[in-house]
Amino acid sequence: MKISQLLAALILAPALLLGSLAYAEEPVGETVTIRNDGDNTYYEYRVNGQLSEIKVVPKVGPAYYLVPSQQESGDFVRKDNPDMRVPKWVIFRW
Repeated sequence: MKISQLLAALILAPALLLGSLAYAEEPVGETVTIRNDGDNTYYEYRVNGQLSEIKVVPKVGPAYYLVPSQQESGDFVRKDNPDMRVPKWVIFRW
């Protein structure tokens, strides 16, 4: 009887360990990605893999935050001025 219990434990233990490793690979908590793009530095804050806000730090001027709008359009609005629309187009870039 003890040998069969030991054998069952040896078979089940690796399966339980592999299951916990697969769960541990998922992003948990808050992560920050920092990107530099010309004159701005972007800090992208993600909670459980979802983009929650973006901090924009320009070389000139104060930093500001962009947060997802209340609509399902995927747009971002300024946290300090939600009525201001953020443009998505670029006329010239040099």
